[in-house]
Amino acid sequence: MNILVLGGTGAMGASLVPVLAANRNEVTVTSRSAHESYSEGIHYLKGNAHEMPFLREILKEHYDAVVDFMSYTTKEFQERYKLFLNSTDHYIFLSSSRVYADSKSPLTEESPRLLDVSTDKVYLKTDEYALEKARQENMLLDSGKQNWTIVRPYITYSNERLQLGIYEKELWLYRVLHGQTIIFPKDMAGHITTLTFGEDVARGIVTLVGNQQAYGQTVHITTNETIRWGNVIELYQRVFFDVTGRQMKVKLIDSAQQLRKDLFNQYQIKYDRMLDREFDNNKIMRLSDIRLTFVSPKDGLEKCFREFLKNPSFRYRTSTKMTAWMDMTAKEKTPLKNFPDWKKSMKYIIGRYTPYFKIKREM
Repeated sequence: MNILVLGGTGAMGASLVPVLAANRNEVTVTSRSAHESYSEGIHYLKGNAHEMPFLREILKEHYDAVVDFMSYTTKEFQERYKLFLNSTDHYIFLSSSRVYADSKSPLTEESPRLLDVSTDKVYLKTDEYALEKARQENMLLDSGKQNWTIVRPYITYSNERLQLGIYEKELWLYRVLHGQTIIFPKDMAGHITTLTFGEDVARGIVTLVGNQQAYGQTVHITTNETIRWGNVIELYQRVFFDVTGRQMKVKLIDSAQQLRKDLFNQYQIKYDRMLDREFDNNKIMRLSDIRLTFVSPKDGLEKCFREFLKNPSFRYRTSTKMTAWMDMTAKEKTPLKNFPDWKKSMKYIIGRYTPYFKIKREM
Protein backbone atom coordinates (compact mmCIF):
# COMPACT_ATOMS: atom_id res chain seq x y z
CA MET A 1 0.00 0.00 0.00
CA ASN A 2 1.02 3.60 -0.61
CA ILE A 3 0.45 5.40 2.70
CA LEU A 4 0.81 9.08 3.65
CA VAL A 5 1.45 9.90 7.31
CA LEU A 6 0.79 13.53 8.25
CA GLY A 7 2.78 14.68 11.28
CA GLY A 8 4.55 11.35 11.41
CA THR A 9 7.66 12.50 13.28
CA GLY A 10 5.85 13.09 16.59
CA ALA A 11 5.77 10.67 19.50
CA MET A 12 3.03 8.40 18.12
CA GLY A 13 3.97 8.75 14.46
CA ALA A 14 7.56 7.76 15.19
CA SER A 15 6.26 4.46 16.58
CA LEU A 16 3.86 3.85 13.68
CA VAL A 17 6.03 4.61 10.63
CA PRO A 18 8.58 1.76 11.02
CA VAL A 19 5.79 -0.74 11.75
CA LEU A 20 3.96 0.30 8.56
CA ALA A 21 7.17 0.00 6.53
CA ALA A 22 7.94 -3.40 8.03
CA ASN A 23 4.65 -4.64 6.53
CA ARG A 24 5.95 -3.88 3.00
CA ASN A 25 4.11 -0.59 2.64
CA GLU A 26 5.55 2.49 0.93
CA VAL A 27 5.30 5.20 3.58
CA THR A 28 5.58 8.93 2.92
CA VAL A 29 5.96 11.12 6.01
CA THR A 30 5.52 14.89 6.19
CA SER A 31 7.77 16.91 8.46
CA ARG A 32 8.57 20.61 8.87
CA SER A 33 12.27 19.77 9.09
CA ALA A 34 14.43 17.73 6.73
CA HIS A 35 14.89 14.02 7.50
CA GLU A 36 16.96 11.38 5.78
CA SER A 37 15.18 8.10 5.10
CA TYR A 38 16.59 5.58 7.55
CA SER A 39 14.84 2.50 6.20
CA GLU A 40 13.66 1.06 2.90
CA GLY A 41 10.08 2.04 2.17
CA ILE A 42 10.12 5.26 4.23
CA HIS A 43 10.30 8.63 2.46
CA TYR A 44 10.16 12.13 3.96
CA LEU A 45 8.56 15.24 2.49
CA LYS A 46 9.69 18.54 3.97
CA GLY A 47 6.79 20.91 4.49
CA ASN A 48 4.14 22.11 6.90
CA ALA A 49 0.97 20.03 6.58
CA HIS A 50 -0.93 22.88 8.25
CA GLU A 51 -0.45 24.93 5.08
CA MET A 52 -3.16 24.32 2.47
CA PRO A 53 -0.95 24.88 -0.62
CA PHE A 54 1.48 22.20 0.59
CA LEU A 55 -1.40 19.88 1.50
CA ARG A 56 -3.14 20.27 -1.85
CA GLU A 57 0.11 19.64 -3.70
CA ILE A 58 0.98 16.38 -1.92
CA LEU A 59 -2.60 15.13 -2.16
CA LYS A 60 -2.56 15.38 -5.94
CA GLU A 61 -1.14 11.88 -5.67
CA HIS A 62 -3.86 9.47 -4.63
CA TYR A 63 -2.84 7.47 -1.55
CA ASP A 64 -4.30 4.13 -0.50
CA ALA A 65 -4.44 5.48 3.05
CA VAL A 66 -3.74 8.71 4.93
CA VAL A 67 -2.97 8.55 8.64
CA ASP A 68 -3.40 11.99 10.17
CA PHE A 69 -1.57 12.88 13.41
CA MET A 70 -1.92 16.64 12.89
CA SER A 71 -3.67 18.81 15.47
CA TYR A 72 -6.20 21.18 13.91
CA THR A 73 -8.51 23.86 15.15
CA THR A 74 -12.14 23.12 14.36
CA LYS A 75 -12.07 25.79 11.64
CA GLU A 76 -8.94 24.29 10.08
CA PHE A 77 -10.45 20.83 9.99
CA GLN A 78 -13.65 22.19 8.44
CA GLU A 79 -11.52 23.47 5.57
CA ARG A 80 -9.64 20.19 5.11
CA TYR A 81 -11.71 17.11 5.86
CA LYS A 82 -13.43 16.88 2.46
CA LEU A 83 -10.04 17.14 0.75
CA PHE A 84 -8.79 14.22 2.86
CA LEU A 85 -11.83 12.05 2.15
CA ASN A 86 -11.61 12.73 -1.59
CA SER A 87 -7.84 12.11 -1.81
CA THR A 88 -7.55 8.63 -0.36
CA ASP A 89 -9.27 5.28 -0.12
CA HIS A 90 -8.97 5.30 3.67
CA TYR A 91 -8.56 8.34 5.93
CA ILE A 92 -7.53 7.55 9.52
CA PHE A 93 -8.19 10.46 11.87
CA LEU A 94 -6.38 10.53 15.21
CA SER A 95 -8.86 11.80 17.77
CA SER A 96 -8.51 11.23 21.52
CA SER A 97 -10.20 9.31 24.31
CA ARG A 98 -10.29 12.58 26.19
CA VAL A 99 -13.60 13.13 24.38
CA TYR A 100 -15.35 10.81 26.85
CA ALA A 101 -17.42 12.04 29.77
CA ASP A 102 -17.12 10.45 33.22
CA SER A 103 -18.18 6.82 33.38
CA LYS A 104 -18.56 4.39 36.27
CA SER A 105 -17.99 1.43 33.95
CA PRO A 106 -15.18 0.72 31.46
CA LEU A 107 -15.37 3.05 28.46
CA THR A 108 -16.54 1.69 25.12
CA GLU A 109 -16.67 3.55 21.82
CA GLU A 110 -20.38 4.20 22.47
CA SER A 111 -19.80 5.82 25.89
CA PRO A 112 -21.12 9.41 26.14
CA ARG A 113 -18.83 12.22 25.03
CA LEU A 114 -18.39 15.46 26.93
CA LEU A 115 -19.64 17.42 23.92
CA ASP A 116 -22.95 15.58 24.02
CA VAL A 117 -23.70 15.40 27.76
CA SER A 118 -21.84 18.21 29.55
CA THR A 119 -24.00 20.85 31.25
CA ASP A 120 -21.04 23.20 31.76
CA LYS A 121 -22.15 26.10 29.55
CA VAL A 122 -18.87 28.00 29.97
CA TYR A 123 -16.87 24.93 28.95
CA LEU A 124 -19.08 24.20 25.93
CA LYS A 125 -18.38 27.68 24.58
CA THR A 126 -14.68 26.83 24.33
CA ASP A 127 -12.83 24.78 21.74
CA GLU A 128 -10.84 22.92 24.37
CA TYR A 129 -9.03 19.81 23.10
CA ALA A 130 -11.71 17.24 24.04
CA LEU A 131 -14.49 19.35 22.50
CA GLU A 132 -12.37 20.22 19.46
CA LYS A 133 -11.73 16.56 18.68
CA ALA A 134 -15.41 15.63 19.18
CA ARG A 135 -16.54 18.42 16.82
CA GLN A 136 -14.08 17.22 14.20
CA GLU A 137 -15.34 13.65 14.64
CA ASN A 138 -18.85 14.96 13.92
CA MET A 139 -17.72 16.34 10.56
CA LEU A 140 -16.63 12.86 9.50
CA LEU A 141 -19.77 11.27 10.91
CA ASP A 142 -21.94 13.74 8.95
CA SER A 143 -19.86 13.67 5.76
CA GLY A 144 -22.02 11.15 3.92
CA LYS A 145 -18.89 9.07 3.27
CA GLN A 146 -17.62 5.91 4.92
CA ASN A 147 -13.94 5.83 3.90
CA TRP A 148 -12.73 7.03 7.30
CA THR A 149 -11.85 5.56 10.67
CA ILE A 150 -11.71 7.58 13.89
CA VAL A 151 -9.01 6.35 16.28
CA ARG A 152 -9.16 7.40 19.92
CA PRO A 153 -5.89 6.65 21.71
CA TYR A 154 -5.47 7.69 25.32
CA ILE A 155 -2.26 8.48 27.24
CA THR A 156 0.63 6.78 25.46
CA TYR A 157 4.22 6.36 26.59
CA SER A 158 7.58 5.42 25.08
CA ASN A 159 11.29 5.83 25.84
CA GLU A 160 10.92 9.48 24.82
CA ARG A 161 7.52 10.28 26.34
CA LEU A 162 6.89 9.61 30.03
CA GLN A 163 3.93 11.51 31.44
CA LEU A 164 3.02 11.98 35.08
CA GLY A 165 -0.50 13.28 35.64
CA ILE A 166 -0.66 16.71 34.01
CA TYR A 167 3.11 16.90 33.47
CA GLU A 168 5.14 15.98 30.41
CA LYS A 169 8.60 14.63 31.19
CA GLU A 170 10.13 17.97 30.15
CA LEU A 171 8.88 19.38 33.45
CA TRP A 172 8.79 16.64 36.06
CA LEU A 173 11.70 14.48 34.89
CA TYR A 174 14.00 17.39 34.16
CA ARG A 175 13.53 18.52 37.76
CA VAL A 176 14.12 15.03 39.11
CA LEU A 177 17.40 14.67 37.23
CA HIS A 178 18.55 17.98 38.71
CA GLY A 179 17.74 16.92 42.26
CA GLN A 180 14.65 19.11 42.56
CA THR A 181 11.22 18.32 43.97
CA ILE A 182 8.11 17.78 41.87
CA ILE A 183 4.66 18.81 43.10
CA PHE A 184 1.70 16.44 42.76
CA PRO A 185 -1.90 16.58 44.11
CA LYS A 186 -2.95 13.83 46.55
CA ASP A 187 -6.45 13.58 45.12
CA MET A 188 -5.13 13.06 41.57
CA ALA A 189 -2.70 10.41 42.86
CA GLY A 190 -5.69 8.39 44.04
CA HIS A 191 -7.34 8.16 40.63
CA ILE A 192 -6.85 5.25 38.24
CA THR A 193 -5.66 5.87 34.72
CA THR A 194 -4.80 3.93 31.57
CA LEU A 195 -1.32 4.20 30.06
CA THR A 196 -0.65 2.40 26.77
CA PHE A 197 2.73 1.63 25.19
CA GLY A 198 3.11 3.63 21.97
CA GLU A 199 4.24 0.64 19.90
CA ASP A 200 1.11 -1.26 20.95
CA VAL A 201 -1.02 1.63 19.68
CA ALA A 202 1.00 1.63 16.44
CA ARG A 203 0.34 -2.08 15.88
CA GLY A 204 -3.36 -1.46 16.51
CA ILE A 205 -3.44 1.31 13.87
CA VAL A 206 -1.64 -0.92 11.36
CA THR A 207 -4.42 -3.52 11.65
CA LEU A 208 -6.97 -0.82 10.72
CA VAL A 209 -5.20 0.61 7.65
CA GLY A 210 -7.09 -0.56 4.57
CA ASN A 211 -9.31 -2.79 6.72
CA GLN A 212 -12.79 -2.35 5.22
CA GLN A 213 -14.41 -3.59 8.43
CA ALA A 214 -13.00 -0.45 10.08
CA TYR A 215 -14.53 1.95 7.52
CA GLY A 216 -17.00 4.32 9.13
CA GLN A 217 -16.01 3.08 12.59
CA THR A 218 -14.73 4.72 15.78
CA VAL A 219 -12.13 2.69 17.66
CA HIS A 220 -10.10 3.35 20.76
CA ILE A 221 -6.74 1.60 21.01
CA THR A 222 -5.79 1.21 24.65
CA THR A 223 -4.86 -1.44 27.13
CA ASN A 224 -7.70 -2.52 29.41
CA GLU A 225 -5.35 -2.58 32.40
CA THR A 226 -5.37 0.34 34.82
CA ILE A 227 -2.91 1.86 37.29
CA ARG A 228 -3.23 4.61 39.90
CA TRP A 229 -1.19 7.76 39.43
CA GLY A 230 0.15 7.22 42.94
CA ASN A 231 1.49 3.82 41.86
CA VAL A 232 3.09 5.43 38.80
CA ILE A 233 4.93 7.81 41.13
CA GLU A 234 6.09 4.90 43.30
CA LEU A 235 7.29 2.99 40.22
CA TYR A 236 9.29 6.00 38.99
CA GLN A 237 10.78 6.51 42.46
CA ARG A 238 11.85 2.87 42.72
CA VAL A 239 13.42 2.74 39.26
CA PHE A 240 15.14 6.12 39.67
CA PHE A 241 16.78 5.02 42.91
CA ASP A 242 17.74 1.65 41.41
CA VAL A 243 19.43 3.28 38.39
CA THR A 244 20.97 6.41 39.96
CA GLY A 245 21.17 5.66 43.69
CA ARG A 246 19.38 8.95 44.33
CA GLN A 247 15.95 9.72 45.73
CA MET A 248 13.23 11.13 43.51
CA LYS A 249 11.68 13.88 45.61
CA VAL A 250 7.90 14.41 45.50
CA LYS A 251 5.88 16.92 47.53
CA LEU A 252 2.17 16.06 47.72
CA ILE A 253 -0.26 18.96 47.92
CA ASP A 254 -3.78 18.34 49.14
CA SER A 255 -5.83 19.09 46.07
CA ALA A 256 -5.66 19.63 42.31
CA GLN A 257 -7.53 22.87 43.05
CA GLN A 258 -4.16 24.23 44.18
CA LEU A 259 -2.82 23.95 40.63
CA ARG A 260 -2.77 27.44 39.13
CA LYS A 261 -5.32 28.24 36.43
CA ASP A 262 -2.81 30.27 34.45
CA LEU A 263 -0.34 27.38 34.39
CA PHE A 264 -2.53 24.33 33.85
CA ASN A 265 -5.44 23.41 31.59
CA GLN A 266 -8.23 23.41 34.17
CA TYR A 267 -10.54 21.44 31.88
CA GLN A 268 -7.99 18.71 31.28
CA ILE A 269 -7.71 18.35 35.05
CA LYS A 270 -11.43 18.53 35.84
CA TYR A 271 -12.75 16.47 32.94
CA ASP A 272 -9.93 13.97 32.54
CA ARG A 273 -7.09 13.62 35.04
CA MET A 274 -9.49 13.85 38.00
CA LEU A 275 -11.66 11.07 36.55
CA ASP A 276 -11.04 7.32 36.72
CA ARG A 277 -10.22 6.11 33.21
CA GLU A 278 -10.70 2.42 32.35
CA PHE A 279 -11.33 1.02 28.85
CA ASP A 280 -13.01 -1.93 27.21
CA ASN A 281 -10.83 -2.68 24.16
CA ASN A 282 -12.89 -5.52 22.68
CA LYS A 283 -13.66 -3.58 19.48
CA ILE A 284 -10.07 -3.23 18.31
CA MET A 285 -9.58 -6.91 19.16
CA ARG A 286 -12.53 -7.85 16.92
CA LEU A 287 -11.40 -5.63 14.04
CA SER A 288 -7.77 -6.74 14.13
CA ASP A 289 -6.63 -9.43 11.74
CA ILE A 290 -3.84 -10.40 14.13
CA ARG A 291 -3.85 -11.19 17.83
CA LEU A 292 -3.08 -7.87 19.52
CA THR A 293 -1.40 -7.85 22.91
CA PHE A 294 -0.78 -4.92 25.23
CA VAL A 295 2.19 -4.51 27.53
CA SER A 296 1.30 -4.17 31.20
CA PRO A 297 1.71 -0.50 32.26
CA LYS A 298 3.96 -1.50 35.17
CA ASP A 299 6.32 -3.51 32.97
CA GLY A 300 6.24 -1.08 30.05
CA LEU A 301 6.78 2.07 32.10
CA GLU A 302 9.67 0.51 33.98
CA LYS A 303 11.40 -0.63 30.79
CA CYS A 304 10.95 2.74 29.05
CA PHE A 305 12.06 4.71 32.11
CA ARG A 306 15.21 2.62 32.46
CA GLU A 307 15.99 3.12 28.76
CA PHE A 308 15.45 6.88 29.05
CA LEU A 309 17.78 7.17 32.04
CA LYS A 310 20.61 5.61 30.02
CA ASN A 311 20.59 8.61 27.67
CA PRO A 312 18.27 11.42 28.88
CA SER A 313 17.05 13.87 26.26
CA PHE A 314 14.31 16.48 26.23
CA ARG A 315 12.29 17.83 23.29
CA TYR A 316 12.07 21.37 24.63
CA ARG A 317 12.97 23.54 27.62
CA THR A 318 10.59 23.49 30.54
CA SER A 319 8.28 26.42 31.28
CA THR A 320 9.95 29.23 33.27
CA LYS A 321 6.65 30.03 35.02
CA MET A 322 6.10 26.39 35.94
CA THR A 323 9.64 26.12 37.30
CA ALA A 324 9.08 29.23 39.44
CA TRP A 325 5.78 27.84 40.79
CA MET A 326 7.29 24.47 41.66
CA ASP A 327 10.30 26.08 43.33
CA MET A 328 8.08 28.41 45.34
CA THR A 329 5.88 25.51 46.48
CA ALA A 330 8.85 23.26 47.29
CA LYS A 331 10.91 26.13 48.79
CA GLU A 332 13.72 25.45 46.32
CA LYS A 333 15.83 27.52 43.92
CA THR A 334 16.84 26.90 40.32
CA PRO A 335 20.30 28.31 39.43
CA LEU A 336 19.97 31.22 36.99
CA LYS A 337 22.60 29.61 34.75
CA ASN A 338 19.96 26.99 33.88
CA PHE A 339 17.97 29.59 31.93
CA PRO A 340 18.95 30.37 28.32
CA ASP A 341 18.85 34.19 28.57
CA TRP A 342 18.41 37.08 30.99
CA LYS A 343 14.76 37.59 30.10
CA LYS A 344 13.82 34.11 31.26
CA SER A 345 16.01 34.58 34.33
CA MET A 346 14.07 37.74 35.21
CA LYS A 347 10.73 35.98 34.66
CA TYR A 348 11.89 33.25 37.00
CA ILE A 349 13.00 35.71 39.69
CA ILE A 350 9.65 37.56 39.51
CA GLY A 351 7.73 34.30 39.66
CA ARG A 352 9.79 32.76 42.43
CA TYR A 353 10.26 35.73 44.78
CA THR A 354 7.16 37.92 44.38
CA PRO A 355 3.44 37.35 45.13
CA TYR A 356 2.84 36.80 41.39
CA PHE A 357 2.66 33.06 41.94
CA LYS A 358 0.77 33.01 45.21
CA ILE A 359 -1.34 29.85 45.05
CA LYS A 360 -5.03 30.42 44.41
CA ARG A 361 -7.18 27.72 45.92
CA GLU A 362 -9.76 27.72 43.19
CA MET A 363 -10.48 25.85 39.99
